[in-house]
Amino acid sequence: MNSDYLFVYGTLQQDLDNEMSKFLSQYSEVVSKGFILGKLYKISWFPGAISSDVTSEHVYGTVYKLKHISETFKVLDDYEGFDVEQPNESLFKRKITTVFLENGNSIDAWVYLYNGSVTDVTHIISGDFLTFSDD
Repeated sequence: MNSDYLFVYGTLQQDLDNEMSKFLSQYSEVVSKGFILGKLYKISWFPGAISSDVTSEHVYGTVYKLKHISETFKVLDDYEGFDVEQPNESLFKRKITTVFLENGNSIDAWVYLYNGSVTDVTHIISGDFLTFSDD
């Protein structure tokens, strides 16, 4: 399975206005806000999501349609700590998952899911990194 879409839920979201979110905006276009089934955690200064089968557990973010897929993933894979040659040793894994869009439709999109332990990290219960504050 393949997809031209990418779901982001953390530092790549355009609302954060950083170097990598600007890069993504330059090489893609926003499709919709949405969510995936999962749990969100504060790993460090960045979040990490893990998959879930529980329909009430959501991670919120944005779907982008990528313009230059392979070139964009070369940059994003490096940023996310994903090594296509050694996915099991990577900080994040890139996989295709179902994203539920604001309009009620769903789409298959790539997402970077956290590949480490979430035992001693903060669970972001809202599932929304943009509204999270750990003050």
